Amino acid sequence: MFTRGIDKRMKIILLIFSSILLVIVLRVFYVQIVDYKKLSTLASDLWSRNLPIEASRGRILDRNGVVLADNITTTSLVLIPNQIKNKKEVTTKLAEILGVSFDEMKEHVYKETSIERVHPEGRRLSYEVADKIEALNFDGVYLVKESKRYYPYEEMLSHVLGYVGIDNQGLSGIELQYDDYLMGENGAIKYFSDAKGNKLELTDLYIEPQDGMDLQLTIDINIQKSVERELDNVVDMFNPDMALAVVMDPKTGEILAMSSRPNFDPNNYGNYSQEELSRNLPIWASYEPGSTQKIVTTAAAVEEGVVDLFKDEFTDTGSVQVDTARIKCWKAGGHGHQTFLQVLQNSCNPGFVKMGQLLGKERLFHYLDLFGFGSKTGIDLNGEGEGIIFPLENVGNIELATTAFGQGISVTPIQQVV
Repeated sequence: MFTRGIDKRMKIILLIFSSILLVIVLRVFYVQIVDYKKLSTLASDLWSRNLPIEASRGRILDRNGVVLADNITTTSLVLIPNQIKNKKEVTTKLAEILGVSFDEMKEHVYKETSIERVHPEGRRLSYEVADKIEALNFDGVYLVKESKRYYPYEEMLSHVLGYVGIDNQGLSGIELQYDDYLMGENGAIKYFSDAKGNKLELTDLYIEPQDGMDLQLTIDINIQKSVERELDNVVDMFNPDMALAVVMDPKTGEILAMSSRPNFDPNNYGNYSQEELSRNLPIWASYEPGSTQKIVTTAAAVEEGVVDLFKDEFTDTGSVQVDTARIKCWKAGGHGHQTFLQVLQNSCNPGFVKMGQLLGKERLFHYLDLFGFGSKTGIDLNGEGEGIIFPLENVGNIELATTAFGQGISVTPIQQVV
């Protein structure tokens, strides 16, 4: 009986140890196989650090390849606080070079963080300032490459191109609309440090940044220059509250030029009000169609067969009464007896009133809808809402951005927008 009791207890103990061993084996398997990537990343984060390298933003080109938005290389200041030995001296020197107070710089130098980007005073530094910082040769003080957006034509096409913020993110215009394609992916220089932040004597790793895609517009810079010049002339002559112009290829609907006044210099957007920055008048403003309405009325009247331009006639006495309003002809006394083709040729207001009356309100408004009056163009610029994406082979659409290029190699166009 005593022997049997011992054997039973031994089996229980063996079963317990076997269960514990099985749990350990399963746990090791889970850690080594299932959870390896996660734990490896967490462990790496404890002793590896990244100095960011900013990707260059994609350029914006006109239809002939002329660069409308480019980049210039600048440097920015990054600190590794745990590597800085004499923090008071570093704070004093950096504050002096950057033109800020000791207390402002102290917040960066003494901050308890693995990496501290000195923002905004340490961003987009001039070569002169960067050279002064580099000459200090302080531990834990690094200068990293960044690119700054540059618009070589300054105010020209400003509302169409838009502008970017200090972190190179698109804030308006094409820069905002295609920001995901233009901004690219940042890289880094990865170095290794101990728990106190001291740099270890291990080889640094370079993660190359991926630059953004270039974007080509339907804009023609030569036509754009002509539009800008004429708008400047209009402003000089008449000093209007606003002025705008759009040039479109009637065969394809492509926008060849677009501008408005007032405009701004996107290189220095901070000097302008939000109203000046955001008012892209050709797509933002609404206004009376004027004599454009005469073409629509004539087209509708011919399509519906209510007039024969060559045979039907109209007598213009100089004005016509419409409800409580009297619509006058531009010619004193009117054009007299004429065909409706001559009504069109003479831009005779009373004659077009007659065509509208023959059409009737319902049919006239139907054609206004067909011609798109009162509707959004769907142009690929912020301010009107998103358009509808169509295949590239569709024509007759209002489009600005048509083709993307990556690393100088042509790729499939992004989209064509109604």
